[in-house]
Amino acid sequence: MNLRNRVAIVTGGGQGIGEAIALRLAKAGADVAIADLNLAAAEVVAQRIRDLGRKSLAIRCDVSRAAEVNSMRDRVLAELGHIDILVNNAGIAGKNAPLLEVSEEEWDLVMSVDVKSVFLCSKAVLPHMIERGYGRIVNVASIAGKEGNPNLAPYSTAKAAVICLTKALAKEVVLKGVNVNCVTPAVIETPILKTLTQQQIDYMTSRIPMGRVGRPEEVAAVVHFLASEDASFVT
Repeated sequence: MNLRNRVAIVTGGGQGIGEAIALRLAKAGADVAIADLNLAAAEVVAQRIRDLGRKSLAIRCDVSRAAEVNSMRDRVLAELGHIDILVNNAGIAGKNAPLLEVSEEEWDLVMSVDVKSVFLCSKAVLPHMIERGYGRIVNVASIAGKEGNPNLAPYSTAKAAVICLTKALAKEVVLKGVNVNCVTPAVIETPILKTLTQQQIDYMTSRIPMGRVGRPEEVAAVVHFLASEDASFVT
């Protein structure tokens, strides 16, 4: 699971699960680009990575817009040389409300950030990965995409789409040296919980066998494995 000489992009890497993933990959030896809408938060994480002795870029990027995604990819290639790992982590929970109270604009926003971004970022880096014959794409979905959480219909739908996109893409590129996987965490202690009600959090936590929320570092450990050469038969 040594990642020396590997370059990773982590979207939504300025906080929460993304921050934990970025730091974990850096500690394993990777240089890491932090793509986030919040440039200040991304820069804080990037500096922590530099303090570990690795190279890091903080890039402001709206991952739901193709032009910004492609610009981000080009900067990473120009400054870090190549791209081995893409972690599609950026996402939002959206409105916590019954479907009847969700507007078309609120629905579209969740789909753009949580699903379209995975499509755009993957499409942006795949030609480079395929040309080099190596790549690891890890998508962060959610248990909501398997279970369907009440009052989170857009989020649940989006994460289900990420799971299926992962499966479809994995089969397309597996013989080209690129492995595509996703993780589906349950409730994790991150800032995204602040957008949910306590009732919603209690409901989801009650369905976790351990009876507790997870930690970002616990998700990062799984992503680290999937982003490494050790995951040679996992896609």
